[in-house]
Amino acid sequence: MIYEPSKEFRFDAAHTLNSSVEVEPSRRIHGHSYRAEVVVCGLPNPTTGMPIDLSLLDRSLEEERDGLDQRLLDAINDLGPATMESLAAWIWRKVETVCPNLWRVTVRRDSDVGAYSFFGKEGA
Repeated sequence: MIYEPSKEFRFDAAHTLNSSVEVEPSRRIHGHSYRAEVVVCGLPNPTTGMPIDLSLLDRSLEEERDGLDQRLLDAINDLGPATMESLAAWIWRKVETVCPNLWRVTVRRDSDVGAYSFFGKEGA
């Protein structure tokens, strides 16, 4: 049986957007409350009974949260444009080092109904 355990973390961060639509509020520094969900997919380890040691995943997510929380996203060197798509890919790149069976990273803003998910390794 394949399992999909998931963990979620929250962070608050500021950014600017350089969009093709000239919207003044997005060009100014503004902030959001974000939620990131990380999903692992796999068979349980015969010894532990889990697809991943959740304490390893917790530790990694706390590091990633610390790298994002109360930060200006534009200043994070390896993030790229400060978009939700870039956030999902950035979290993927950081977490996959301790979680080879990573399945999905989803980033949401609490103020929006939409979400951006990152699957697989393409484009990471």
